Amino acid sequence: MTGAEPGVAGTRETVVIDPRFCGPPGTGNGGYVAGLLAARLGGAGEITLRRPPPVATPLEIVAGAGQSVSLVDGPDLIAEGVAGGPDEPVPAGVTLAEARAAGAASRLRAHPEEHPYPGCFVCGPDRGPGDGLGILVGPVAGRDLAADVWSPDGSLAGPGGEVAPEFLWAALDCSGGVGAIGNAAQDGPPWVLGRYAARQAAPVRAGEPHVVVGWRLAAAGRKLTAGSAVFTPAGQLAGLARATWIQLR
Repeated sequence: MTGAEPGVAGTRETVVIDPRFCGPPGTGNGGYVAGLLAARLGGAGEITLRRPPPVATPLEIVAGAGQSVSLVDGPDLIAEGVAGGPDEPVPAGVTLAEARAAGAASRLRAHPEEHPYPGCFVCGPDRGPGDGLGILVGPVAGRDLAADVWSPDGSLAGPGGEVAPEFLWAALDCSGGVGAIGNAAQDGPPWVLGRYAARQAAPVRAGEPHVVVGWRLAAAGRKLTAGSAVFTPAGQLAGLARATWIQLR
């Protein structure tokens, strides 16, 4: 599945991020915002977040030269991206039963008071059923990755039941970050998304249970590199991502 083709350089489009789709308070979820930009790059891309994207604020998506795009708030650059996508190896599948058990074992699900952003649209424990995505990956027994089950709400889908790509990008975002950080109590300041590459490989349908997995690719100082993937109920790869996370000072 792909999004729209890149626009003519200089073309500007006004967008407003609904507060529902927040990450940290008052800012858009990084994966969701990156997915909005990637939709203007053919559906796969690498997005770099430069500033926290504000919610409930008119922003502009600007088509750049070649296959590039940026998100601006007046003179301020919020994010920019280019077409492309990750090519990380896809891990062996996790069954729905394994993913449910892993999600139930998530430390942040057992200890929601430890979550740095409890209102996050994707992984926030304060979000009610159908409001947030409700994804909190936990450790898979015997594997170096984390997983959970995601059954997308119908409000995220079009008339045919297919979930909009930006919600897949959101699901991949937090799942990779939480999976890379690990299941122990968090040490130090919270982490935020910096650079994010993803692609969609198959449709995601509302109401169907999908397996979401996240894992650590690398770690160096205040930087983590995470991988994440979403699989359909039949075990088909639906989306793949690679992300760089930065720990705040």
